[in-house]
Amino acid sequence: MEHEQINDKSVALSIRATQLTARTLAKAMKAFMEKARVPNFKHGKQSLKSLTKQGASLADIQIPGEISTFNKIARQYRIDFSVKKDITVQPPNYVIFFKAKDSKAMESAFKEYSKTILQRKEKPSLLKRLENFKELAKSVLAPAKNRQRGGHEL
Repeated sequence: MEHEQINDKSVALSIRATQLTARTLAKAMKAFMEKARVPNFKHGKQSLKSLTKQGASLADIQIPGEISTFNKIARQYRIDFSVKKDITVQPPNYVIFFKAKDSKAMESAFKEYSKTILQRKEKPSLLKRLENFKELAKSVLAPAKNRQRGGHEL
């Protein structure tokens, strides 16, 4: 099995030269590697045009509201995706296009995203918590000062 894999990866290179030196061999190898190079595709967030150039079939998911959290999670899962904003709805929805072969990673990323959104809705914001503490502080009576020592009386 390993022998077949090695044969599949072997390459034949023929060079015509009067004198074969290391320099001519290096030039020939460099020229061959440039022609055989697989095109580099972008990864992560990209335009829809560059995503379709990669030749994979695309799938999509709609996400309502803010998308900044999703970008962070998609980077963690190394998903190639494109974002389109649908402004016909208020607040705007986002349509996420991704490669169909990344569907398992996308499912797990979307589950994590929805979990973080639900946690954010359950937890009150810091400003609301601060307002509650301000009201609590107003309800507590201010202690009278002890004029002799400058401290508070209990």
